[in-house]
Formats: sequence, structure tokens, C-alpha cells
Amino acid sequence: MANRTLIIAEAGVNHNGDLLLAKQLIDIAAEAGADYVKFQTFSADRIVSQSASKAEYQQQVTDASETQYEMLKRLELSNEMHLELIKHCEEQSIKFLSTGFDIESVDLLVELGIDLIKIPSGEITNLPYLRYIGSLGLSVILSTGMSTMDEIGNALTVLEGSGLSRSQITVLHCTTEYPTPMVEVNLRALNSINKTFGVIVGYSDHTVGIEVSIAAVALGASVIEKHFTLDRSLPGPDHKASLEPNELIALVKAIRNIEDSLGSGIKEPALSEIKNLRIARKSIMAKRQITKGEVLSTSNLIVKRPGDGISPMQWDLLVGQIAGRDYLPDEMIDQ
Repeated sequence: MANRTLIIAEAGVNHNGDLLLAKQLIDIAAEAGADYVKFQTFSADRIVSQSASKAEYQQQVTDASETQYEMLKRLELSNEMHLELIKHCEEQSIKFLSTGFDIESVDLLVELGIDLIKIPSGEITNLPYLRYIGSLGLSVILSTGMSTMDEIGNALTVLEGSGLSRSQITVLHCTTEYPTPMVEVNLRALNSINKTFGVIVGYSDHTVGIEVSIAAVALGASVIEKHFTLDRSLPGPDHKASLEPNELIALVKAIRNIEDSLGSGIKEPALSEIKNLRIARKSIMAKRQITKGEVLSTSNLIVKRPGDGISPMQWDLLVGQIAGRDYLPDEMIDQ
């Protein structure tokens, strides 16, 4: 399907470091019909200092005294866990994807056979990282939370300068707040990004619910990324702003319905409505009995259903003509 939206079910760190839970998330994403289930690959030692604080939303849903380093250390996936998850994805017929937050993590994912690289919003100003990813020649999804248009342009310049073509890059509009307030979604940025940079666009959705993702597809998003969880009440930084299983199923179904509904853009009668033309439209008929030779006029003509006679758009051509035969009331004019 040419206009099929790529749906990424973002498991992220909602596995809480538990391999069994991670596999359950894969099962949910596969059952929902998502194209990819995505995790996060990182080493806390490589991406954050031990004194770094957590984001406000993270402090609200996790131990406020815990540092960001301590939180991330608990959520790391080992190399062995990656292999288990990839195998489980194959068994469930869903594609595995993960965001590598540092160059070494990206290398691991490439070694594991990943064919698509997801750049998280926080790395859009990481020049060495962007330059390295561009050199790999793989398709890239670039998330743009917290970014300006200039920063997006600069990141694209680095990726292209390192070897990628613009056609290999999809740019995701995103607001990096969990959950994102509706008034800060700014979905029209999708069109701005597309027009300014000539790139494929998508949307990484951190809002509550599914309606914004659906609206993004209607606006032209080719990729939708949405966090999901087994249960929003589970402990962890991202569960609260994630979809539960039944909501993920509803999201995928709604997106597929929207794809079907968008159509070609050419306004013409749909196959299913052609049969209703004669029922809903009208024809020119005799308002009363008309005698042959009588002048057709507004006093003896009327417009009524059904619509399989002379169209009312021909009204001006008929008025003033001479009736070629007798007509009974409600009989279609046929001259």
C-alpha cells in the first residue's frame, strides 16, 4: 500500500529492566498490528553523568531522590537481552527497532542487523553522533522534540554531508513533554517541516490518548510513534504517558481506517454512491397537465426526484420551448 503509515509501538524503557515484561510488550505490539516495536539501547555510563538530575515528569513518577544515572542504570538492556528480544520479535512477526543513544549502542544495533536508525530528540545537536550515523548509509528517523527549524536544518545538513540522501531521512515532529499538553502539540509544524526541508514527515506522540496521532496521519504523517505499556500504573518514567494494550489496538485500527479514507484526492462519485444518484437528485417534470403546443414555463414545470430525467441544470434551455407532446402531472419532460 503506497500510503501505508509506518506505526512504531514505542516500548521504550517500559520493560522496567525485566526481560519477561519486554517480551509481553512485543506480544502486545504484534497483536495490535504495529509495524515495529521499539526499545531504547544505551549505557548509563556513556550518556549521563552520575550527578545529572531527572526531568520534572520523571521525578513525579519515580523516586525523586534517585539520580537520572541511577534510574537509567536500572533500565539498561544487556546484549543478551537484545538477542532474546530480536528472536521474540521474529517469532511474533513484528520488526524489532531500538534507539541507540550513543555511538557504541548504535554499533551494537547495526551488528544485530538493524536496518533503520532512530535518532532521539536529545541527540539532534550531537554533531559527532549525527556525523557517525550519516556515515552508515542506513535510513534514518530523526525526532525533533525541543528543536527549532534551524536546528532541524543543521542536523539534516550534517547527515547529508556525511553521506545520506534526503530521501533516506524521515523527520518526526515531536514535543518532549510527558504527557504533552494539547495546546503545545502544534501539529501544523508537520506541514512546515515538509515544505521547508522537502522531507518525509511523521509524528512522535507524547499526548494522552490516540486522537492526535490520528489527526497527524490525516495531515500527512508517514510515520507514527507512540509509547505503550502493559499497565499505566506500573512504576517507571514513561508508563503514565503511554497507551495501554486496548488503546494501542484502537490506535492502529483507527490509523488504518484513516489511510483507507484519504483516497486519491480526485473529487468524483465513489462506486458505492453512484447507485444513489437517481434517488437523491432531481429531474425536470410537469408541474401540472401540459398540452402539446403549450409553452414550457415556470408555471407548468417543476423539479422533483428521481434524477434520471433531464437535469435541472438544463432549466433555462427548456423554459420557453414548445411542448412536443402532452404531459401528465409528475411526468418527466423528455424533449
